[in-house]
Amino acid sequence: MPALVKYGGSDDLCPAGPLFSNLMDSSLLLSLAPNVDVFCPPRKRSRVTAPFIFKGGENGAEKPKQKLCSIDVLPDECLFEILRWLPGSRERSNSACVSKRWLMLLSSIRASEIAANKKNGSSNGDLLKNPLPDLNDAVSADEEEEPEKAGYLTRYLKAKEATDVRLAAMAVGVGGHGGLGKLYIQGSNATRPLTDTGLSAVAYGCPSLRVLSMWNIPFISDVGLSEIANGCPMLEKLDLCRCPLISDKGLIAVARKCPKLTSLTIESCSSIGNEGLHAIGRCCPKLKSIIIKDCPGVGDRGVASLVSAASCSLARIDLQSISISDASLAVIGHYGKAVADLMLTGLQYVSERGFWVMGNTLGLQKLKSITIDSCHGVTNLGLEAIAKGCPSLKQLFLRRCCYLSDAGLKIFAQTARALENLHLEECNRISLIGVLGCLLSCNAKFRALSLVKCFGINDTSFCPSPLPSCMSLRSLTIRDCPGFTSTSLAVVGKICPQLQHVDLSGLVGATDAGLLPLIESSVGLVTVNLSGCVDLTDAAITALAKAHGTTLQMLNLESCKNVTDKSLLAIADCCSLLDDLDMSRCTISDHGVADLASAMQLKLRVLSLAGCSTLTQKSLPFLGNMGRSLVGLNLQNCNLISTQGIGALEEKLWWCDILY
Repeated sequence: MPALVKYGGSDDLCPAGPLFSNLMDSSLLLSLAPNVDVFCPPRKRSRVTAPFIFKGGENGAEKPKQKLCSIDVLPDECLFEILRWLPGSRERSNSACVSKRWLMLLSSIRASEIAANKKNGSSNGDLLKNPLPDLNDAVSADEEEEPEKAGYLTRYLKAKEATDVRLAAMAVGVGGHGGLGKLYIQGSNATRPLTDTGLSAVAYGCPSLRVLSMWNIPFISDVGLSEIANGCPMLEKLDLCRCPLISDKGLIAVARKCPKLTSLTIESCSSIGNEGLHAIGRCCPKLKSIIIKDCPGVGDRGVASLVSAASCSLARIDLQSISISDASLAVIGHYGKAVADLMLTGLQYVSERGFWVMGNTLGLQKLKSITIDSCHGVTNLGLEAIAKGCPSLKQLFLRRCCYLSDAGLKIFAQTARALENLHLEECNRISLIGVLGCLLSCNAKFRALSLVKCFGINDTSFCPSPLPSCMSLRSLTIRDCPGFTSTSLAVVGKICPQLQHVDLSGLVGATDAGLLPLIESSVGLVTVNLSGCVDLTDAAITALAKAHGTTLQMLNLESCKNVTDKSLLAIADCCSLLDDLDMSRCTISDHGVADLASAMQLKLRVLSLAGCSTLTQKSLPFLGNMGRSLVGLNLQNCNLISTQGIGALEEKLWWCDILY
C-alpha cells in the first residue's frame, strides 16, 4: 500500500486517536466543494476499547457504555483454569483477598480434588466435563500434612461477624496454616444472616474440622449440616443450640458420615426428634457424651435407642426439660454400663418408680457423679435405690427435690460408702438434724458438704452428748440459709475439726460467738468466704488471722461493714501466704491500706477495695508499693479517688489489671 499511493506515512498504529474530535467536524471539512481533491494520508483505524463503544443517542450523540470487569465475563471453568496453577494454598488465599468472585469460587470447591487434578494433568475440556477440583486443601509437596496433624486452628465468630462471606474467607484462608480444627459460632448477622452457603464453604475448605458449635443460627438447615457431614469426616464434637431448621435429616447425615463423633449437644432444636438420636446411637460407636436440652420432639424412643446402642462407650448423659418417662430411666439404669456422669433436670414425667427402677437394675456400676434438679420423682425410696445400685458414686448434687427428707438423706449416707461430695440446694424438707445425721453416718472418704438456700435448716436444741466428730470433712459451704445462725455454726465447727475450706456467705445470722468455736477447733483453714456476714466484727477476723495466718490463702470479707482497719493490721501482721483478699464495702480507711502495703512478707495477687467510700487519694501511693505480685486491683465505686489518680496508678502498676 505505501508503494502504490506513494505516501510518506507510517503503517504503525497511531495512539493519538482520530483526527477529529467527532464525526460532525470531519463531515463539514470534506464537504467544502464537491470537486476539490483533499489529500488525507491513509491511517490505520484505531482499535476501539470497551469504554469507547458508542451507541446512538439524542441528536446523533454517542453515549459510552459502562466498562465491565474482565473477570466477571469469564465462566467459572475458565477462571479456575487460569488461577489453578498458583503454586500453593497461601497464594490462592492471597488472590482471594482481592477478588470476591475468586473467593466464592474457591469456597465452593472441595479440598480433596486439586491434587488429583494436577496429577492427572486434566485439560480445560476435562474441567468442563468433570466437577471442579478442590483447591482449599491442595498443597504442594513441601506443605502437605497428614490429616491427623492438621486442624489445630480455632476460630470464634460472634453475632455481626458471622456472615457467609466471612466464613468463606476463613475457610479459604486457613488452608495454608494447618487447617481449621475448631469453629464456634454464636449468633448471626442481623442484616446478612449466616446461611447454608457459608457453612458449605467450611465443609469444602476445612476437612480437618473436629469441633463445630453453632448457637442461635436460625437460617442454617439440614443442607448445610449435611455438607459438613460430607466434607468433615473427622468431626468429633457437634453442638447445636437454637437451630430450628435442623432436623433429623441433618443429624442422620452426621451419624452416617462422621463415625468419630464423641460428643453431641442438642439444645432448643425443635425439629430434631427420635429418628436422629437413633441414627447417632447406631452409627457412632465412639460416642461418649450426649446432652439434650429443651427439645420437644425427643421422647422415650429416641433416648432409649441411643443409650442402648451406645451402651459400651457412653460415659456422660445430660437430659434437661424433655418429655421422657420412667421407661427412659429404666433403660439408662440397665444399659448405662459405662456412664460415669449423669445429669437429670426438669423431668416432669418421671416418677418415684423411674428412679427406683434405675437404681435397682444395677447397671450403673461405674457411675461417679449424679445431678438431679427439679425432678419431683426423687423421694427417700428412690434415693436409697440409687445408693444401692451405684457403688462407685462419689458426688451427689440435689436441687429442688421437695420430697426428700431427713430420713432419706441419712439412709443414703449410710448406703453410699464411696460418697465424697454432697450438695443440697433448695431442699427445704432437710433440717439441721438431718444434716448432722448425714455427717455422722458418712464414710471416711467424705470430704465436702454444701447447703445452699435450704430454708428448712434452723437452729435446734438437739446436741448429742458426747458430741461426735466428722474427721474426714475438709470443705463446708453454708450459703444463704437464713435459719442457720451462730448456735448451729458453733455445733458444726466442733463436729468438723479438719476443715480447710469454709464458705458462709450470706449468713446474716452469723456472729463472732458462732464463728470463734469454728476458728478455734479447725487445724488449718486455707480459704474462707464470709461475704454478707454483716454482724461479724474485728474480733473474729483478728482471731482468724492469728490462728490460721500461716495457712490462709483466700479471705473474702465483702459487705462486712463492721470490719475496720484493725482487721487489716492483723492480716498484714499474721497472714504470710494470703494471695486473694476482698475487703469490698468494709469500713476501712487510708491508714488500713498503708498497714497492708507495709507488710513485706505479704505477696497479694488480687485485692478488692470496691465500694470503700472512705478511701481517698492518699491511699494511692501505698497501693503503688504493693509489689510486682499484684495482678488484680478493684477500686470500683471508690468515689473519693479521682480518675487522674487512677491513671497515675496504672502507669506505675502497668502489669496490674485495675478496675475502677
